[in-house]
Amino acid sequence: MVLFKIAKTHLVSRKKQTITAALGVTFGIASFIILMSFMNGLNQMLDDLILKTAPHIHIYNEIEPSDLQPLERLMNNDDYELSIKSIKPQQTKKSIHNAIPLMKALQLDPQIKGAAPLVSAQVFYLEGEIELNGLIKGIDVKKHTSLFSFEDYLIDGNANDLRFFENGIVVGAGVAEKMSLKVGDNIRLATTSGTQFLLKVVGIYQSGLAELDNTQSFTNIATAQKLIGQPKTYITDIYVRMIDPTTALAKSNLISKKYKVHSVDFRTANSQLDTGTSIRNLISYAVSFTLLLVAGFGIYNILNMLIYEKMNDIAILKAVGFSGDDVKKIFLLEAMIIGLIGGLLGLAVGGALSFWIDNLPFETQALPTIKTYPVLHNPFYYVFGMVFALVSTFFAGYLPALKAKQIDPVDIIRGQ
Repeated sequence: MVLFKIAKTHLVSRKKQTITAALGVTFGIASFIILMSFMNGLNQMLDDLILKTAPHIHIYNEIEPSDLQPLERLMNNDDYELSIKSIKPQQTKKSIHNAIPLMKALQLDPQIKGAAPLVSAQVFYLEGEIELNGLIKGIDVKKHTSLFSFEDYLIDGNANDLRFFENGIVVGAGVAEKMSLKVGDNIRLATTSGTQFLLKVVGIYQSGLAELDNTQSFTNIATAQKLIGQPKTYITDIYVRMIDPTTALAKSNLISKKYKVHSVDFRTANSQLDTGTSIRNLISYAVSFTLLLVAGFGIYNILNMLIYEKMNDIAILKAVGFSGDDVKKIFLLEAMIIGLIGGLLGLAVGGALSFWIDNLPFETQALPTIKTYPVLHNPFYYVFGMVFALVSTFFAGYLPALKAKQIDPVDIIRGQ
């Protein structure tokens, strides 16, 4: 208690230096919280942009060459070497074999939230002499809306119109802009076989990814099957949503082996996104660490100067019976008090500014679901910031405190 009172007296007697040191910690911690909250909010927004509409597991048929060529079966002889060049992919159906029983089996899996069927088809959007390449996705509107938030990305129109209107189509925002389409207009499509269809625009979809919005459109699954002249059992893709996304990789591998289909989990399919997120996190921690390191050097310099100013006080303390360890504890206490005050102020300032940024309006046509700046409020950032503030100030005060411990009061008195 006595040591604490002495440390407090030292800090109060040099208010400007104490406030300067505490503010260094405050701005370091506040910057760390704001930077981490904003950067991870941005990461989460980008992840949601992809993963909210993408499946955790994508099941489809992959076109690939045969593992064993017919000639290899006929000429399996060790007496000679067989070399086959210019191998072509085997002709396989785009549809998934026994897709409907497969979906029923997936729905019974307790780890799976739901499975939605899709029919994908290449088409051309026609308007006079204009011909745009496109992709039609036939969806089960009810399932796709509940599992992949389909309706959230409609900037015009209603998902139910697509569900109940046989010749309805929801076009991508890029397609609508290029062809001057709005809800209620008609659009002519041509399939790769040359057959043309006239569909009515019942909605406009904007994912925020220009590459998709410039090509893809949606119909209900029956309309897509009709466009390409296929029966109701024809399904090209199955989108699976997991209850726990972290189990997607293991479940994807299990589905591939068990049902002899190709499946890919969302992290494998979006590995570039994970890499970008990791790099942004690394940059955030590096910048924040630098800010706190600068604040630590400020505390070190101030305590170092304080020791020189308090030489007489240190000599008197040792002369009246305080040990070198007691003196060291006094200066470590001063460093920890500065760290505690600066850290608490940093948490308050950082938290207040983070919530302020979180409520700033941020509206752009490219991201229709985003209304404010993306900020992730994670308690870990506050705990980490406070711990780092105390640790950094402890080490910043340790060397000056060690120096104070080693001061010989006799030398100081003689000098006086």
